[in-house]
Amino acid sequence: MTDYVKIEKGLGPEGRIAVVRFDRGDGINALSPEALRQLTAAARSFEDDAATSVVVLTGSSGAFSAGFDLKDAEGRSRKEMDLGTLRRHLKLGPRLTHAWQEMEQITIAAIEGFCVGGGVALAVALDFRIMGRDAHLRVPEIGLGMNMSWQSIPRMLHLMGPARTKQAVILADERISADEAHEWRLVEQVVDPGHAFDAAMDLARKVAAQPPLSVAMTKLTVNRLAHALDDLASHMDVDQFALASLSEDHKEGVEAFLGRRKPRFKGR
Repeated sequence: MTDYVKIEKGLGPEGRIAVVRFDRGDGINALSPEALRQLTAAARSFEDDAATSVVVLTGSSGAFSAGFDLKDAEGRSRKEMDLGTLRRHLKLGPRLTHAWQEMEQITIAAIEGFCVGGGVALAVALDFRIMGRDAHLRVPEIGLGMNMSWQSIPRMLHLMGPARTKQAVILADERISADEAHEWRLVEQVVDPGHAFDAAMDLARKVAAQPPLSVAMTKLTVNRLAHALDDLASHMDVDQFALASLSEDHKEGVEAFLGRRKPRFKGR
């Protein structure tokens, strides 16, 4: 089995920084089901790690992630699944973002190149996002006849507010530049191209120099207050995605994407 994720620990002040590198080596960094499992396992590996205060998540130099891998054989098998099996399979994404959000450590995303769909869903589950100035974000799910899932809508809403969240999600073909993402409060810092990781490590060192227990407890308090109603608001997330994936519009959206043509949606 190919190892898409590498973890390096013991960095920075008192060795309290860890780096998680997600790189499939293809310049795209799509989130196949196996990549989702590996990234979830990476987050969970820090559950009993009292020696690490900060985790920096980075992709390749050209891509944080292209989002869910529509060409992956396991992913494409979804169209043959019965509803029960499909619902279980669709929990891979929410399980990933929940694992990263619930980490006790402070988490920082270093984004270069592009960050699309599921990549955005993962990034907004972290505490901070730092982005190269020539990078961009895009949320194409609606353009593929799907809905934005993985409980991402509440997280984006907390960061940007209602109007910007609707703009980012509904206008699926529009790229969000780094400067726009910063203006919209979707990312916290924009830096020169190629320096997102360095800037993330600078921030990580500042956090790692603080008292670890106080930092962890503060994160827990802020997250519990900010996300108290998220489960209530998005409890139908997986089922909505499953329903949308059975629509003719979804089939048309994916076929148009793979065929590099403009989709023709009919609302059914």
